Amino acid sequence: MINNTFGIDIGTSNIRIYNQADNSFFMEKNMIAIENKNTLLAYGDSAYDMFEKAPGNIHTSFPVTNGVIADINNMETLVKRFISDLSGGSPKPADYVISVPTDVTEVEKRAFYDLIKDAGVKARKILVVEKAVADGLGLGIDVKNSRGVMVVNVGYATTEISIFSLGGIVLSKLIKIGGFAFDNDIANAIRKEYNLIIGKKSAERIKINLTELEKSGDSALCFGRDIVTGLPIEQSIPTDFIDNCMTDSFAHIIDNIKVILERTPPELGADIYRHGIYLTGGASQVSNLGALIAKGTGIKVNMCEDPINSVVLGLSKVINEDKYRKLAYTIEGKK
Repeated sequence: MINNTFGIDIGTSNIRIYNQADNSFFMEKNMIAIENKNTLLAYGDSAYDMFEKAPGNIHTSFPVTNGVIADINNMETLVKRFISDLSGGSPKPADYVISVPTDVTEVEKRAFYDLIKDAGVKARKILVVEKAVADGLGLGIDVKNSRGVMVVNVGYATTEISIFSLGGIVLSKLIKIGGFAFDNDIANAIRKEYNLIIGKKSAERIKINLTELEKSGDSALCFGRDIVTGLPIEQSIPTDFIDNCMTDSFAHIIDNIKVILERTPPELGADIYRHGIYLTGGASQVSNLGALIAKGTGIKVNMCEDPINSVVLGLSKVINEDKYRKLAYTIEGKK
């Protein structure tokens, strides 16, 4: 591929872009803020700063829901803005390689292609790569050999469980459990146990800091509104309480991993048993999820060093390395 190629991983919470022109990686919140229903006020991290704080005339939203594009117009606006920023003011003719989930309908998969085609970014060529395959490349795995690999990507709204071999997907399942569900578990449990209403951002901060708090032996401090008095207060929450409130969501992920393993051909299953499960995604390092998966399946779990960026790192390899370029394909003309 010639220079000026972008690799795009569109997640529910974050969008990540690889720019081949300067070999750089970009990540911002996949969020948009609209004022008075039709005026773009902010996008990316700036829009996220307004989340849960904006007045009624400003609407903040994630255009992607449960791993698929729910608001195509706002998503097109975001892509054009981000590419314009990376291109120094306005999009220039470029090729695009975009990751897509496997376990979605053809219409939902086609939406990722149409998004780039219609976003006004002067796309010359648009190719797609299966997200799980890009994940494997980002994890440093040679996905084109015959070894069976299981990758579990725990994202913000979904968890994608995939098994691939010889550069193709053998089995894949997308479930609607991820970091957002963990945040809700924390917020609901605190409300029930402590009569305290906290925001989604506060729940997310508790989740992100949980491992560090457990190592230091400290409790989590959170601010919220007391249900009884209606006044803002600060509350100390034990870390073991936070761990326990996410147990059901963790169990749901483990159960679905077992379902995929039960359907896996024996030879591929043997490879997975020998080499372990690869755990990645932004929410994969929450608490002791990796240890629980290992205990529940009896298979070791390999933790990714850079779980947030594994997909976009894989896309950069597809763009730059000849032996992986055929992993990208076009869906132009498909309906």
